[in-house]
Amino acid sequence: MEIPVANSQVNKRRLSLSLYMNYLIHGFGIIILAQNMVALSGAWQVPIKTVSFVISGIGIGRLIAYLITGTLADIFSRKLFVFIGMVCYLLFSLGMVMTHNIPMAYGLAILAGIANSALDAGTYTTLVEMNNGKGYDTILIKGFVSIGEFILPLIVATLSANNLWFGWSFIVMAVLIIANMINMSTIKFPKIQRVTIRQQQMASQSPKSIRKRIATILLLGYGYSSMAVMIWFTQWITLFAQKSLGYNNLAAHTLLSLYSVGSIVGVITLFILLKRNVSEITLLVSLNLIAVIALLIILTAENNINLVSIASLIFGFSAAGGIMQTGLTVFMNLYPHHRGMATGAFYFFGSIASFTVPLITGILSAHSIKLAFAGDLAVAVGGTTLMVVLALLNTKEKINNGTN
Repeated sequence: MEIPVANSQVNKRRLSLSLYMNYLIHGFGIIILAQNMVALSGAWQVPIKTVSFVISGIGIGRLIAYLITGTLADIFSRKLFVFIGMVCYLLFSLGMVMTHNIPMAYGLAILAGIANSALDAGTYTTLVEMNNGKGYDTILIKGFVSIGEFILPLIVATLSANNLWFGWSFIVMAVLIIANMINMSTIKFPKIQRVTIRQQQMASQSPKSIRKRIATILLLGYGYSSMAVMIWFTQWITLFAQKSLGYNNLAAHTLLSLYSVGSIVGVITLFILLKRNVSEITLLVSLNLIAVIALLIILTAENNINLVSIASLIFGFSAAGGIMQTGLTVFMNLYPHHRGMATGAFYFFGSIASFTVPLITGILSAHSIKLAFAGDLAVAVGGTTLMVVLALLNTKEKINNGTN
């Protein structure tokens, strides 16, 4: 029996809203331990560096889970993995305020990383499949994460100002998860596009397969570089501005705020452009090139604080406004019958970036802060080069309509 169009549209809107709500909650999850670091240090009776060690478990969880959850999401169902992600985040949010055991807390942090990977495996694939391979809806995920990251510090600050228990911030997170689980339990997900063994054999014998493999390597490399560029900037821009540019504390922190504003504007702009069918490959090349120019300006316009401020805004717009998600969409459409696997692999390389960037920058900073920050430009140039090669490859073969 066919579902009426009106009901189908209502289901689609409810599903989209629920999926986005998960990423508002994820915005909480990303920073909730860091925002409550002092309170957790007191509750657990450990130094702050121990709490920082616990936070590192989130990255370990992502590395462990991305390839597994992505592949299994193609075999089972998107809805299952969205629920797995929600349950993992629920256990994390409640468990963190119930335990005083550091190994247990570290395990819960790993669970949060697994939650992130499970949500990604079920969500990005669903949003793309609901729109027949178009990825404009995935861009809004970044916006909802930013909303969550904006709201949570306000909750934490309010609790602290009124001398209330810090754990209420975790409880709010848990309540949002439970409410969203109840809503999502009655929503239908789109069917997964299946592929037969015969289709796989035909695809592997296709003359397009070599170009497809090259595109795969380029996009996986971009999964690393696009994440690395953002992490690099957010970790070092404030210190670079203070130590190398000689800016005061307020001016240095303002650069990061401008980056965040640029990111939000970028999300809205990219969503509109993709909605109007602007080429994803064109956007990947142009926005990465803009990000390179913005970084170059920041590194060279030392005494011009206005120019550096504008460049920070533009960098946020171009590098953190959803362009990474656009790269993922191209990768998923390269493997339309294995979108979960593609998502897992792409973000697995992003997770490697989150692990390696602090190590690389730590080594570079031993020589100078400017050198540590300048490394971001090298990575941005590398990512742009990958996308230029991808564009050249795309002129010969429409890789973003690949089959497998």
